[in-house]
Amino acid sequence: MQTGDPIIESLVDEFDFLGDWEERYRYLIDMGRALEPLGPEEHSDTNKVQGCVSQVWLVLDKDDAGNLTIRGDSDAHIVKGLVALLIRLYSGRPPAEAAAIDAREVLARIGLGEHLSPQRSNGLASMVARIRASAGAV
Repeated sequence: MQTGDPIIESLVDEFDFLGDWEERYRYLIDMGRALEPLGPEEHSDTNKVQGCVSQVWLVLDKDDAGNLTIRGDSDAHIVKGLVALLIRLYSGRPPAEAAAIDAREVLARIGLGEHLSPQRSNGLASMVARIRASAGAV
């Protein structure tokens, strides 16, 4: 991961501004609520992320410049917030740059990593794996 990446540093600053981990969870939930909704046809098996306890859908594409674009949704508030966080981390980047980002390291830096349940950590790993795998295919 690039040191001094402006998107990552912005996320770290936003979460550093918050007090304890409960405030960080609330902020994460608010991030999820702000996501643009997916259409009903996008809540498909093709877009569903396997390996998540909650239902998670990720729609991956590339823009005209070849940068990764990601949209997503979940049926669980905190997981939807994690989807929003991953969208901020990965979307808008060239696929090779996105592949170099370590989401767990970013979560640790913002103080959420140690507060995720094992199920959410596994789901996060599945989402990241899906993003990385799809980055080369879209």
